Amino acid sequence: MSTNFESESTEKKDQGKNIIIIVLVLLVIISGIKLYTDYVDRSKKTEEILLLSTENNELNKRLDSVTYQLDLRIQEIEKLGGNVKALEEVRDQLIAERNTSRQRSANEIAVLNEKIRSYSGLIEEKDQEILELRAMNQQLYAENQDLKTTQAEIEEEVAQLNIQKEDLQAKVNIAAMLKAENINIAAVNSRGKERVETTKDFRNRQIERIKVSFNLADNQVAEKGPRNVYVQILAPNSQPIFDVAKGSGTFMMDGVEEFYTVRQDIIFDNTEQELTFYYEKGSDYNSGTHEVRIFVDNYQIGSKTFSVK
Repeated sequence: MSTNFESESTEKKDQGKNIIIIVLVLLVIISGIKLYTDYVDRSKKTEEILLLSTENNELNKRLDSVTYQLDLRIQEIEKLGGNVKALEEVRDQLIAERNTSRQRSANEIAVLNEKIRSYSGLIEEKDQEILELRAMNQQLYAENQDLKTTQAEIEEEVAQLNIQKEDLQAKVNIAAMLKAENINIAAVNSRGKERVETTKDFRNRQIERIKVSFNLADNQVAEKGPRNVYVQILAPNSQPIFDVAKGSGTFMMDGVEEFYTVRQDIIFDNTEQELTFYYEKGSDYNSGTHEVRIFVDNYQIGSKTFSVK
């Protein structure tokens, strides 16, 4: 009987061991299944992350490309004088989106891709605007060139008219210059007797005063009015003879200060008026040829020489 009891105990122990083994096997199988499913989930998530990362990178490239294309259009339209405000707003939005540091979701990527496709239409629209602006600018340039040509022609005509006017004025100025006619030089002695300049020389003993007389030629162009008339006597060494105490002084001739010997202030009336000048030197004249020059205001109107022996 004890043998039967031991046999039953042994069988129960074996059954318990089998159950434990079965349970352990089931646990191992379940753990393996769990590990496998976790692995599959992780692999799927990894693939999704990699796919999103790739799509984000591709999206960033498209954003960079569209931004670059917009920049080109903005520069061209600005150069042509068009309005770029709307384009600048779109570009700034793209730059802000490009500079975001977060990872975009698949839905966000899809939305942005759709926006980029719509911006392609905007770029095409702006390309057409650029063509129109270029055409307008070319037309304006052509019109401006025509205006410049016309302006240049007008300026050339005005310049020619001014030259003609200046030439005419110069001729009038020359024609208006007075001229001394019938210039006579005489030596007046102490008794008032005059010896008119001839081919013979004056002698110092005959010269108490030098008399210079002439008349102003008829000139219908010259303006009537006051004139300063200067007589300059030059010694044989070409130096002016003057004495400030006896009425000599200076006047301007071609921007240079010159000495005059005697002077008269007259009113020119175009009556061929005759003028007479006297100069008493107070000392002997040097031997040789002397020259008498006559000036009105700042130009010469006549000259004549006399000799002293």
